[in-house]
Amino acid sequence: MKKILLFIMCCLLAFSGFSQEKKEEVKSPWTKVSTVSLLFNQAAFNDKWQAGGTSNYAANFGLTHEANYKKNTITWDNRMVIDFGIANQKDQAFTRKTNDRFELNSVVGKKIHQSLWYYSFFINIRTQLANGYVFAQNQDGGTTRTLTTKMLSPGYFQAGPGLLWEKDENLKINIAPLTGRLILVDSRFTKVGANQSDIDAFNQVRYFGVNANETSRFEFGGAIGAYGKFTLLENVVLENVLNLYSNYLEDMQNVDLDYTANLVMSINKWMTANVTFQAIYDDNAVKGFQIREALGVGLTYGF
Repeated sequence: MKKILLFIMCCLLAFSGFSQEKKEEVKSPWTKVSTVSLLFNQAAFNDKWQAGGTSNYAANFGLTHEANYKKNTITWDNRMVIDFGIANQKDQAFTRKTNDRFELNSVVGKKIHQSLWYYSFFINIRTQLANGYVFAQNQDGGTTRTLTTKMLSPGYFQAGPGLLWEKDENLKINIAPLTGRLILVDSRFTKVGANQSDIDAFNQVRYFGVNANETSRFEFGGAIGAYGKFTLLENVVLENVLNLYSNYLEDMQNVDLDYTANLVMSINKWMTANVTFQAIYDDNAVKGFQIREALGVGLTYGF
């Protein structure tokens, strides 16, 4: 009996080693990378502190997951980004958001002969995770807040065929001249009474381009998406993400722009210093540039 058990164990070990060896020989066409970061800032003062200051804290959570496929003439790049931040000051009535973004990008391509170009098709989904508010001071000196945005309000969905130029995984441009875009909003933000003058007044401003008493807006235009990641110095990396969109059906000259620059300085395996700059121009949201800057030192984990 002992000999039989010993023989079975030897067979299992041999099979396990053989399987492991075979597994190592076969290279997966998938490359998956995830990065989690947490930036935290805090300052506290007691009642005796005379130099002035307000106790406060701020935190920002970031998650980036990439799953890329490459085999023969087929490439498929997928990228998910979650970025959420909050801040609070002592005696402040409400905790405020400093950042809120969820974005999913997927581009599939088939190589054109031996060039750097691919026939492509892309999908982009963009929204936020938590409610957004506008804050104001009331007559009693207190603070009131008004709900202005929420998850999927607005929600942006884009898709279309095009051409992808890809030098490598760190430098690529996708050009999609036939792109459909759907903007979804909650009905509570566009609901207007039956008075035609009120409807006309609302439609002069519109909620993210959506007319009164409607919950969606369809656009057809052209889109360009570019990604560039460059090593500036040892342990210093600059990542650039640019998205452009022009609606052929209305105000074609008003190009929507979304640009983000991330400067990452690695201190060690666990700690990084991050500088983020983001500029958004969307005349359906606001007539002007939306600017966001963030600087922090925090924990980063890649897997």
